[in-house]
This record gives sequence, structure tokens and C-alpha cells, in this order.
Amino acid sequence: MSTGLLTTVALFAYLVATGSVLLRIFHPQGPHFKTTFTAAVTGIVLHTLVLVTMLFDGPGQNFSLLNVSSLVCWLITVAVTLTALRTPTILLLPVVYGFAALMQLAVLLLPHSVTVQHFEHNIGLLLHILMAFIAYAVLIMAMLYSFQVSYISSKLKQKDFSAVTRHMPPLVQAEVLQFRLLLAGTLILGLALLLGAVFMENWLAKENLHKNVFSVLGFTVFALLCWGHAKLGWRGRTANLLTVTGAILLTLAYFGSRFVREVLLNTL
Repeated sequence: MSTGLLTTVALFAYLVATGSVLLRIFHPQGPHFKTTFTAAVTGIVLHTLVLVTMLFDGPGQNFSLLNVSSLVCWLITVAVTLTALRTPTILLLPVVYGFAALMQLAVLLLPHSVTVQHFEHNIGLLLHILMAFIAYAVLIMAMLYSFQVSYISSKLKQKDFSAVTRHMPPLVQAEVLQFRLLLAGTLILGLALLLGAVFMENWLAKENLHKNVFSVLGFTVFALLCWGHAKLGWRGRTANLLTVTGAILLTLAYFGSRFVREVLLNTL
């Protein structure tokens, strides 16, 4: 089966998963989770096959912007799906699966560039990159949970209990998971930065300055939030604002310069 066909079927599967949640998101009995997860798992499996083909097509590893974006999307989709099996995450599922569908559409429509790396020659660098991707995925999940916490809190304050179904987590449980994700993501990000400083020979080079500055700024914001929550009880709007700020900084670090090099400069 060709990569294009696999991607098309994955796109359709993610759309089915998204639609099955949206159509019954506030229904008392909730969505048809069997349909949702069957479609989602199908999309994830096909996404995996496409991703492996794109990353390892030829010598070395092709870590182009499109491939890296698809990899991060896959990590987040897998993590949210696994979390949803134990914790109600009904508000997050259509967002995650909808974005995964858009990612498959991007793979189908956008040109595929080649950025070959040979990480097998530097295991420390490979660990740095893997830890960075995992940290980003976990912290983006924390941001999504912060949105869910804000929604549930808002509805409870308005005494609109009809919008808070049994398929949504209690507010306290959602907040606990949000800050657990923040702490885990921050620790993994700190380890990734340490590995990068140790194993990257050009860590302070000009071409890496943009990424490193924004990564360190993002880590500082998340570390400050974790400290403020533990010592000062920060939550609510303060926590949400800092979470979004940190996520934006990390997104600029991971994708900003690559977007300029691989997309904007190639179109000018």
C-alpha cells in the first residue's frame, strides 16, 4: 500500500474519531467510545507506518519540518488516547484528533523536503532530541488540560451543570493531572537541555542560538510555574497564562527557525 493511500485512510480515520466525539460531546451518555477509539487507533497505526516511511526513507533520518511536526503530532495523539482510557478527556479528543487529521492533510498536500541527519553516530544527541520531543508533547498536553480546567471551572461558576457531564473529569482531578504533566514535562525538558549542552558540539553556534534561547526561556517559564504552584498555590488564570506562554516559546524554539529556513526562504 502506498504512502499516499495510507495517509488518506489515516486522515479519514481521524476525521471519524473527531466526528464521533463532536456529535455527542454533551450527550448524557457521551460519545460512542468504541467507534471513537477504533477509528483513533486505526489512524494512529496508519500514521505510524507513514511516519516510519517518511523518517527513514533513504540513508540517515529525514528530520524535515513536516516530518518533525508529524512526529510530535503522533506523540501527542498516542499520549492523549492512552490517557483517555483511564481519565475522562472528552473535551481534548476532538482537538487532538482534528489536529492529527489536519497533519495528515498537510502530509498529502505540502511538498516534502529532505533534511538528512545521522543520529546513529551520536547517541547522546539522539537522546537529546527524543527527550526534547517527549517534553514538548507532555507540555502541550498540559496546555490542553489547562484549557479543559478553565472550561470546567467556568461552567461550575455559572452553575451550568448540564455542560459538565460524567464523561468530564472532576475539576480537582483535572487540575492535579495538569500540574503533574507540567512537572514531568519541565523535568524532561531540563534533562533534554542538559544533554544538548553536553553532546552538541555547536550548542552555542549562531545557527542554534535561536532554538537554545527560546528553549531556555520556555524552561524558565515552566519551572517558575511549577515553583509558584508548589509554594504559592498558583492556579487558574495565572497558571494558564504561564502554560500558554511557555508552550509558545517552545514552539518558536522547535519550529520557528526551521519554518523560516524550509518554508519562507524557499518561497521567496
